[in-house]
Amino acid sequence: MVRVRVTMKAFGGLAHGKQENKFTNREDMTMITITTVSTTAELEICKDIRFRVFVDEQKVPAEEELDRHDETPEAAIHILARVDGVPAGTGRLIEYDPQTAKLQRLAVLKQYRGQGVGKRLVQELEQHAKRLGYETCILDGQCHAEPFYASLGYVTISDKPFYDAGILHVRMKKSLAEPRP
Repeated sequence: MVRVRVTMKAFGGLAHGKQENKFTNREDMTMITITTVSTTAELEICKDIRFRVFVDEQKVPAEEELDRHDETPEAAIHILARVDGVPAGTGRLIEYDPQTAKLQRLAVLKQYRGQGVGKRLVQELEQHAKRLGYETCILDGQCHAEPFYASLGYVTISDKPFYDAGILHVRMKKSLAEPRP
């Protein structure tokens, strides 16, 4: 087995390439576009979405929302979802350990929830993780979102819920290995 070791420099460098994937929602024919963030302007849009969801809606303290992975587009792999061209959601991927990528800061604006945006964000981040050679993904999901992540193949691995930014979370994990036929 070949293992790819990714440093943060190489990890961030990959986020530079402009990548865009488009999906059409079969139910209402809306177009969901997922873009890998490569500019400061795109990163600012992601931060705005996160502030609207986490700080304004969920009352997470503003000083807890941003960290070193938000300083530049290269500090993590950030992705931006648009519905019919309008910013709708975001998420990011960081290295947790050499075998594991961590999905973080997944946020979808209220008016776009239930339209497949969150699912597409998770799938896109998983594809980035696979391309980088990670074997598994983990995430710390809010307890109310645990069934959503479970529907995408994530299994709860924390013994009990824990607080992060004043909100109950569970740690979840998913293998990126392809199932054998």
